[in-house]
Amino acid sequence: MEGIPEGAVREMVARALAEDVGSGDITTCAVVAVGQRGRAEIVAKDEAVVAGLFMVEATFRALDSDTAFHEVIHDGAQARAGEVVARLEGETRAILTGERTALNFLQRMSGIATLTDRYVQAVKGTKARVLDTRKTAPGLRLLDKCAVRLGGGHNHRFGLFDAVLIKDNHIRAAGGIAEAVRMARQRAPKGISVEVEAQTTAEVEEAATAGVEVIMLDNMSVEQVRRAVTLVAGRAETEVSGGVTLDAVRQYAECGVDYISVGEITHSAPAVDFSLEIVEG
Repeated sequence: MEGIPEGAVREMVARALAEDVGSGDITTCAVVAVGQRGRAEIVAKDEAVVAGLFMVEATFRALDSDTAFHEVIHDGAQARAGEVVARLEGETRAILTGERTALNFLQRMSGIATLTDRYVQAVKGTKARVLDTRKTAPGLRLLDKCAVRLGGGHNHRFGLFDAVLIKDNHIRAAGGIAEAVRMARQRAPKGISVEVEAQTTAEVEEAATAGVEVIMLDNMSVEQVRRAVTLVAGRAETEVSGGVTLDAVRQYAECGVDYISVGEITHSAPAVDFSLEIVEG
């Protein structure tokens, strides 16, 4: 399950099925006999990095615990358009009722993994690592961040609880970068890394002087990032964030930054099209 607790998978599947099935799948119950069994294939309609087959399996098994599920292509691998990615056998009613929910998980996660892979390939050969952000679908962050990993990217902080990231509004509220960092060191749990968002050269220097672990270079041009990396001179790791596109990501990576965070990979990744076809029903 790619690092996602089994209980969390069951809960997300149950919530999604409840939303779609409601009081019952009236079409399937009307036209498919009780106990009828069938076989089906899931086919990629686009070239993609496959992600989310474990959610597909969990969906069908929630409806029919005896479902036989076989991955032809594993999560994290490339699929060609027209290629079968999985086969399943079970109660035909369960297959038809779970079809859309299963494919919704698969198409969203594969879309994220595929776009992440494009960013990762674009910075290949540099030291920059592609990170996600917290711009995820509410309630599906575990899946969105899992899909990023399957696409070769890395996860930034999962939420507000596992790292200190001092952004512009925190700086204003605290009265400056130095004071915000001082309070974070004093009040945050021991061992938690501190990152500061900087929008100007002066803020970059202030953050570096304060001894933070990471400086986020927010909404800077390539030339500004290049100057900032030179100024930091290894005193902290550097992260580019804000408005990075696939066309520009290589230029930012070549500035020598450690990380590039990209909100697009989770909030705007195009879904990958898959179909489920009954082959014996």
